[in-house]
Order: sequence, then structure tokens, then C-alpha cells
Amino acid sequence: MTTTPVKKKVQVSFVIRDEKEPMHRSGVNCLQYDAQTGRLFSGGSDTIIRIWKSPDRINDSLRVAVKFQILISKEGPVSGIDNSLINKRTKIRHDLHLQSMEHHTDWVNDIVLCCGGRNLISASSDTTVKVWNAQKGFCMSTLRTHRDYVRALAYARDVEMVASGGFDQLIYLWDVATLTKLTALNNTVTTSSLNGNKDSIYSLATNPSGTVVISGSTEKVLRVFDPRTCQKLMKLRGHTDNVKAIIVNRDGTQCISASSDGAIKLWSIGQQCCISSLKCHSESVWALQADSSFSYVYSGGRDKRVFRTAINDFKTAKLMFIEDAPIQRLQLTEPESRFIWAATWNSSIKRWPLLSDVQISVGMKNDQYGEMIPCIHEPDVTIPGSEKMPKFSIEN
Repeated sequence: MTTTPVKKKVQVSFVIRDEKEPMHRSGVNCLQYDAQTGRLFSGGSDTIIRIWKSPDRINDSLRVAVKFQILISKEGPVSGIDNSLINKRTKIRHDLHLQSMEHHTDWVNDIVLCCGGRNLISASSDTTVKVWNAQKGFCMSTLRTHRDYVRALAYARDVEMVASGGFDQLIYLWDVATLTKLTALNNTVTTSSLNGNKDSIYSLATNPSGTVVISGSTEKVLRVFDPRTCQKLMKLRGHTDNVKAIIVNRDGTQCISASSDGAIKLWSIGQQCCISSLKCHSESVWALQADSSFSYVYSGGRDKRVFRTAINDFKTAKLMFIEDAPIQRLQLTEPESRFIWAATWNSSIKRWPLLSDVQISVGMKNDQYGEMIPCIHEPDVTIPGSEKMPKFSIEN
């Protein structure tokens, strides 16, 4: 008796995209802000980098009203300002999209603006690093040196150097001037590498002069390199889980790290030790952003909360605001630091107004259960996202 072999079914899945997609369709992974033009760049899990124009600045009276509403909205009318403005709510803006840059085929994990905002470098899970004309919005060249997901980038502004790191455990150093001269026909470039990481790299940082490059990984340590000699200088131990974010001060003498262990640590690179450790978050910390003077650090992560910590008083954190989803990236609008953008697992991007030290101290309160009340209750601008792309399957 013969049996007929069972024919396996073949399934083909495909995604149908709209011709124009002005909104992110999934989580936003990275942000960059161009202070000269006021443009915001965002990259997401939908493979697209989008450019947004800066929202109109709310006028001074409204900004004061919003801040006082945040601080004492339950205390009655505010004297000295137009209280009718207090009823103004968050602006949801559908008119801010300028351009979409499509060339990656997988998640966009990180982006950096360079050359005074003329160019943008992106890192993706499609294993490539891409060089873009940020002003005209097109891809200039593609670098295929990495062999696995490219997770993080770091930019040394003063020397125009970019470092890229990924799941292949390698860090590559790129000269931006060379990258911007590449063409489709001339796409060969020589790069230096920093070796020594033993696990997937999730975070990278460097200072403006490019004297140190620091990596964080699932190895739970920070590795510090001298990119000028490509030598490893030291390992900083102390975290008990994946190091997800790192920032470095201007002269490369201190750095701050955030980890899935929920801790934020301040390190002395010269002394090779942890100066202070803070655990204000209840879950993993994924995002760090410091102001230009390295006076304050903002942190966010899985618990949806954003704290501000004075770097010279690393024991006290102040709850700024609470997002509606886990926070993936924070971006200050330097040099003024009047606003901070937040990107989350959701497809929307929100801008939150920042308060002065006096306003924060007035607004610092606890509820009846002793829990901290956020100083800022709602964003002043929301760039809305869209639903996830529909996926279709055909079985044969």
C-alpha cells in the first residue's frame, strides 16, 4: 500500500503600506533635534525616519499659565495672569510632518545629526549604517560592515567622528567627512574598530572631542576605549543587568549609565570607580539625557516615569512627568532646554515643557499614600501616531 506524501502548505506574508505615511505606525526608538532649524528627527520600528517642523512656541502668558496650572491647578485662580488661558489643553498637531526618509528594511534603532545638521547617520536592525542628506532627505550611502543588528551610535562633534555598535559585539569608528563623500559608485571606506566586548552592545557614548568611547552591553559592565589608539582603557563594574544608556561629560572625565537593573550610576573615569548610585525608578531604565552644562540628567524607562536629578546631588531625583507607555528616548531642545521630547513604545511623540528650579520646588508634593506627584501633568504638544500596518497572509 502506497501513501501519498502530504504536501506542505506554503504561506506568504506581506504588508501593504500607504503611499504616504506622515505618522509613525509603531514604537519610536530614537530622536534628534536640530536647534538651528527647529526640526525634530525620529526613527522607529516601522523602518522610517521622519522629519518634523518645530511647533509654534506658545506665547509667554500661556506658558506661564500652563506652568502655574501644573503647579497649583487645584488651588483656585492664579493672580497676575489671564486665568482663561489655564483651560488650554495639550495641542495635538497633525501639521508638523515635513518629510519621511525611507531606505532601511528593519527597525531604526539610533540616529545622530552631524556636520551642523547637514547630515544624519542612522543605525538599523537590517545590519546597516546609512548616511543621509538631512536637508534634502535622501540616503547618500549605505555601510554594511556590521554582521548583526546595529543598535547604537555615538557622535564626537568637535572631530566629526561617529562610532557604531551592535549585536556583533563590535564597535566601528567612522570619519564623517569621508562618509559624506561616498557615492553609489564609490562606496568603499576604511574604518577602525574597537574590540573586546564579549556580548551584544546596547549603548554607546563619546564626548565632543572624541577622547573616550564607552560601551554598555549585556555583559553588565561599561568598557572604556581610547578611540585615538583603539585601545581598551578599563572596565567599570557595578551594574547587575544590561547597560541600556550612557552619557559622557564634555572633557570625558565622568559618565552616567542606566541599566535594566533599575539603577543610574555616576562614574569617575579617571578614578575608575562609581561615585554615586541612584535607584529612583521601579523598573528598567532605558533613556538618559543631560543638559549641555552636565548639571542635570533626565532619565526614563519601563515604569513610564521621567525623573530629573542634579548631577552634583545624585541622591535626590524629582519626578517630572509620567508618560502613557514605557519610554525609549528623551531629547532636550538645547541650548535653551525649555522643552523635552519623549519617545515611547507608542507611535506618538510628545513635547513636555520644563520648569525652573523654583517652580519645581513649589510643585514637589506627595499624595496621601506618600507617592510623588509629577511636577508636569501633561505635554504641551503631541505629534500623533497611527495604527500598526496591516499584515496579510496567503496560504497555498
